[in-house]
Amino acid sequence: MGKKKLILINPFNQHTKHGLHDTHAMSPPLALAIIAALTPLDWDIKIIDENFEEFTYKEADLVGITAVTANINRAYEIAGIYKQHGVTTVIGGIHASMLPDEAKKYADSVVTGEAESAWETLIEDFNTGSLKTLYHGELLPMVDTPLPRRDLFNPAYAYANIQTTRGCPMTCDFCSVHTFNGSRYRQRPVEDVLDELETIPQELVYFVDDNIIGYSKQSAERAISLFKGMIDRGIKKDWYCQASLNVADNEEVLKYAAESGCRMILIGIESEKEEQLKEANKKLNLKMGIEKYKEVFDRIHKYGISVLGALIYGLDSDSKQDLFDRTRFAIDSGMDAMQATIITPLPGTGLYKRMEKQNRLIYTNYPQDWKHYHFLEVVHRPIKMNPDEFMEAMLENWGIMYNDKLLQKKMLRSLKDTRSAKAATWSYLSNVERHNICFGHRKAPLDPNVLLRSLQNSGTEE
Repeated sequence: MGKKKLILINPFNQHTKHGLHDTHAMSPPLALAIIAALTPLDWDIKIIDENFEEFTYKEADLVGITAVTANINRAYEIAGIYKQHGVTTVIGGIHASMLPDEAKKYADSVVTGEAESAWETLIEDFNTGSLKTLYHGELLPMVDTPLPRRDLFNPAYAYANIQTTRGCPMTCDFCSVHTFNGSRYRQRPVEDVLDELETIPQELVYFVDDNIIGYSKQSAERAISLFKGMIDRGIKKDWYCQASLNVADNEEVLKYAAESGCRMILIGIESEKEEQLKEANKKLNLKMGIEKYKEVFDRIHKYGISVLGALIYGLDSDSKQDLFDRTRFAIDSGMDAMQATIITPLPGTGLYKRMEKQNRLIYTNYPQDWKHYHFLEVVHRPIKMNPDEFMEAMLENWGIMYNDKLLQKKMLRSLKDTRSAKAATWSYLSNVERHNICFGHRKAPLDPNVLLRSLQNSGTEE
């Protein structure tokens, strides 16, 4: 008897397709590679990332699909294609975890939460013809995590990704991480992470942790151990990560992060004003104080690392002037790359519950209307503007923020601040990619090395 066939699919997301190049802007679907590693050896497994390669129907015994809200409709569409052929389908991911009853209408089975703990049972039930319609993944300690089946990825990905922690004790109003991954900060053993890094062929790596250094002295020391381990083992990667403002509290964190190859850190700034931070329940930012933002940026720059600042627009307390103030802050504050998104009430967030209760959601014909929930479109009625006024203002702000001349000037400023061509290049490419996402078309970046030389020779200044 031949091997059973399992196909694992990451559906197409039309709103992030306009990266620099598919191979450079996309990182592989890590969760699917972990699921593949947990699948028994008597299965033949294929991973399809529809953001990277064209989807065509292939025969299978079982199909697993992961999705977020922005691509859930495509996930349902793909599940329908396979169901028409009599193939059993399973859907997981954060959207299905928040709305399992919806997902069950489109798939034979739904996995909520972190799927690792449920996958072995699901496979056994499938083999015995007793597949359940719903499986709940538990929040397990991150020990003995199997190495992802990276051999199943297309080797052309420029970036690899890796996860070293899960969970977040913060309860930001717009975020569902604490609901999906739990509020306890769980950490993988450092040696396990280092072992996995040594298996990654790509030179560019993204640490997908929501906060790689955590929220305690112990977790910061653990991050230092990780970075030192990369240095000691000779793991030569250029990498970036996500962290909170507290990443700059301990300069040893930044020192060893830089020495191990860190080029850019994404920080959730969200707003430069206390009123908006209080509304978003951004406790850590409020505790540190908005007056500390530039000090944090400067300290990160000191170690040759660029800052990617994440900003949200459209909070209830936002006036039109507040939107432009936020953009001016992004330009002037010293952050190198700017990620400006529209606040979006996703299922499972406090924000969604509040908008639903107040009858302020614009698009409620679900699941079809989930296609609007992608951070580039206002899906609720703002307090201080009507939706059309808000979107007009957002387009103007994006135009100010991501125009060619400004991005070139910011790249030169980043070079001056960080004294690192790599850090400046990463921030420039991130800004160009964000332009492409916001405006829905691809603008090829200028060659960063040529651009840097040209700007330096012309004496251009911020």
